[in-house]
Amino acid sequence: MSKFNVLIAPRKYVQGRDVITKIGDFVAAISQKPVVLWDDQVKEIVGDKVIAGFQQSGIEFIDVNFAGDSTKAEAARVASIIKENNADAAIGIGGGKTLDTAKAAAHQSGVAMITVPTIASNDSPTSSYTVWYDEEGNCLGFESWGRNPDLVLVDSQVIANAPIRSFVAGMGDALATWVEAEACYKTRGGNLAGGQATVAARTLARLGYDLLLDHGVGACRAVEKNVVTPAVEKIIEANVLLSGLGFESGGVSTAHMIANCLPSVPECHGMMHGEEVGFGVISQLCLDEDFDPAEMLEIVDFEIAVGLPVTFRDLGLG
Repeated sequence: MSKFNVLIAPRKYVQGRDVITKIGDFVAAISQKPVVLWDDQVKEIVGDKVIAGFQQSGIEFIDVNFAGDSTKAEAARVASIIKENNADAAIGIGGGKTLDTAKAAAHQSGVAMITVPTIASNDSPTSSYTVWYDEEGNCLGFESWGRNPDLVLVDSQVIANAPIRSFVAGMGDALATWVEAEACYKTRGGNLAGGQATVAARTLARLGYDLLLDHGVGACRAVEKNVVTPAVEKIIEANVLLSGLGFESGGVSTAHMIANCLPSVPECHGMMHGEEVGFGVISQLCLDEDFDPAEMLEIVDFEIAVGLPVTFRDLGLG
């Protein structure tokens, strides 16, 4: 671990309502022949807009169906398709596992890396990391590719149209960002960027935390009605960008270590990553003797208000 302060980030982040209709314009600056990794459900949601956007920009793309989990075998399969077709980019469109697989395949084949999340359930889109799972859904750990995506494209309306549960899960993942970054800072722990946290990383992590507590409940009410409001835009940015920058350049701690173990528990197989992290936050706070008790109660109240798990019973482990 370097003694230097290090911050890493994607080359370009674009967020806004209906921005996916402009995907061709943004991708054309990076790629003319990408592999697009997505599944049938995602194609039903955004397929027509993506295809139309590529056609308008004259982009020829290779359509690849995602097998369903971010396994090393799946990443190798996608990488081989990229090489066989002489593609120049890997675009992951969908949830975190699709994006993580596309990032791994991009690295393995030496092409550009692009992420297009259709849910804001975690902070995968901006990061250099892939979280690996086996065929049974057990988390095997995570691996950095040493570079972040060349482009992150986030359509706010697509996010708002997705199930509210995924939006809430993203808040659980984002809520941990500042809590864990502060724990790393206080203990002089390193970050995931290979050094110590910069002031900028810690500030971004705290900004995400403040946005969640100030606007999270209101944003949930809007997303329940599939409406994009200023509060929804703020929470999407907190879930995807601020959380992504904050966790990677700020560091992770107990909350994620607990969350990464839960997929191996049979009763937790139906949980989303951000829900598991939300429970991990509460667990970490119970272990932190220096954390302000009043702020801890505020966090617990927030998690309950938006529907994140705070007890073993909430996880199905009652």
